[in-house]
Amino acid sequence: MKNNLLLITFDSCRFDSFAQAKTPNISRLGSAERRYSYASWTVPSHAVYLLGASPHTSPKGVFASEVYKNDFKKWGGRLNIPDISFKGFVPRLSLPAFLKEHGYKTNALVSMPVLNQTTILNNHFDRYQLMKCHHDFNAIIDNLIFEKDKPSFYLLNVGETHYPYIIPGESADDLPRISGVHGVFKHMDDLVVGGGEEKEDRFFDMDQMRALHDKQRKNVEYLDGLFEKLYEVVPPNTHIMVMSDHGELFGEEGYFGHGPIVHEKVLEVFFVEGRIK
Repeated sequence: MKNNLLLITFDSCRFDSFAQAKTPNISRLGSAERRYSYASWTVPSHAVYLLGASPHTSPKGVFASEVYKNDFKKWGGRLNIPDISFKGFVPRLSLPAFLKEHGYKTNALVSMPVLNQTTILNNHFDRYQLMKCHHDFNAIIDNLIFEKDKPSFYLLNVGETHYPYIIPGESADDLPRISGVHGVFKHMDDLVVGGGEEKEDRFFDMDQMRALHDKQRKNVEYLDGLFEKLYEVVPPNTHIMVMSDHGELFGEEGYFGHGPIVHEKVLEVFFVEGRIK
């Protein structure tokens, strides 16, 4: 029997936020590893994951081709499909396309608007849905559907660890509105066409940076609590991969956030995978 597959991204979750959090439920899958994302923001990082690649370990003394080959070899064990090789993914290099060819129903439930269903990422998916709330993993779990006679793949993009780091019932009215690429383009006409004035918020001081970092850690613990519910929903033959799409900066060398930033902490991510133990 082929395994169901859940690929879960904690958007913007910095490695040490996860490492410092108490995660007894996620730890049932396996030990968390420190790895590195291929990109510093959401869209390109998810695009790479949907190629079939995982966050890498940045090994020395090996050719990059060996890293890719060893990564793709792991899909056989994850899916319980023997003899999977890198060649099985070419020429399209698409995880959802590969899974559809093996009889999977492919699904995506995403929190970040920049991943919405009209983007190029919505390719080879049977179901692709932008959630109404950008920080509600509980609602994502409620929308999971598994068929008895067909394996399922889910890409789940989780927003509680993304700025402004809130969970359902909390407000971010006291924090500056910081738009990602999607928000910048969405509101560009307000400035260019509408003639509005752009308001510049004051940059965070270090006390605020530390508080935001700690809130991201607390939200990881909140999400870990929901994994107990997730385990009750998914069938036993389900392989679960949990990771960051990229990291976050909280004041190091004058940086905050992610995106057009070159820094180790924005590429450093966590990675956990396994089945429920």
